[in-house]
Amino acid sequence: MSRHLTSSIRRPAVILSILLLIEFLDELIFGAGEAAWPLIRDDLALSYFQIGILLSLPAFISNLVEPALGILADTWNRRALILGGGIVFALSLGLTAASWGFLPLLISFMLFGPANGAFVNVSQAELMDAEPLRREQNMARWTFAGSLGVVLGPLALGGAVLLHFSWRSMYVLFAAMTLLILGFTWRIPIQGGDPDNKGGRLLTGFETGIRSAFQAVKRRGVLRWLILLEFSDLMLDILLGFLALYFVDVVKVSPAQATLAVSVWAGVGLLGDFLLIPLLERVSGLAYLRVSAFLELILYITFLLVADWLVKMAALALLGFFNSGWYAILQAQLYSALPGRSGAALAAKNISGLVGSLLPVALGWLAQQYNLQLSMWLLLLGPIALLLGLPGRTSEHSKARVERD
Repeated sequence: MSRHLTSSIRRPAVILSILLLIEFLDELIFGAGEAAWPLIRDDLALSYFQIGILLSLPAFISNLVEPALGILADTWNRRALILGGGIVFALSLGLTAASWGFLPLLISFMLFGPANGAFVNVSQAELMDAEPLRREQNMARWTFAGSLGVVLGPLALGGAVLLHFSWRSMYVLFAAMTLLILGFTWRIPIQGGDPDNKGGRLLTGFETGIRSAFQAVKRRGVLRWLILLEFSDLMLDILLGFLALYFVDVVKVSPAQATLAVSVWAGVGLLGDFLLIPLLERVSGLAYLRVSAFLELILYITFLLVADWLVKMAALALLGFFNSGWYAILQAQLYSALPGRSGAALAAKNISGLVGSLLPVALGWLAQQYNLQLSMWLLLLGPIALLLGLPGRTSEHSKARVERD
């Protein structure tokens, strides 16, 4: 690589773009994979309960491992974590493509989770440390990059099906894309962490980080955002995880129509995430959350009750639009509750995620024992939790005054 190109890669805007590209790839894989569940289920003869395990157990294992990664992101070589995670990330995608049954697919997912934590989540921590005063805005950009990936993922799957390629071929392509992005990431400077922390200093710093992370989880201000993040996911990734199956098994449409539904949900979400970036320059993120949570509650009830296909699709589109910003704003609030300790924020999120990761398997078990429709109604707990748990306007104004002072 030429000296001029190397210099260009070290520019702040280019570094930001590469970090956002990592998130885009992660969500591209996620969006395609969620839309592919009917194909994967039929190919590997999976049950609802097995799908619930595939959604929950890897996340549970990942949340056991990732607190250590978050602590190391503050106390050790953050660059090594990102690059090493990217290599395992690519390998796990290759194993997913080669899976011939439930067990190898489960193993590939269990590798993917911790690799995602090192490659993607530590990259997010690096982004948050770059501009501490603009966390909400940069998280909005991060979320928009991810939403773009979620939208293009089902379209990539649809294109692969039209060209008579399998879902396995799609994962091979994703592995190749990961290696390409790793080549760019290798060249950028990573500012966070302490690459010189070795030996005894590393052990001491890690032990201190563990205590700090557990103390952070117990703090009321941190605990609020951790709980709301887990409940908000019911209307985000967990809803998306069951959406294609809901349309095929409950609404009784074809897998192609189910893929269209996922694309519509993700597409309007992309528009919402894009509009959120300038909106947060003018409106409080928490004020936006209060309004959107109320609208999501009404829209989701409508979505489940109506039978007409067009009305259901319209309600789904509005659902995807008004949950935009939930993750970005709540995650930014978590980082703000632990200023200067982005790795500890990641660790605390993973500790709370141990409980949240059990939700999909519980929903899958309920769907297997009763029906999927019942499980879908329980997702209403997401907007209800936000309406009850967000701080009032008085608390928000007090916090703003403290930050200004």
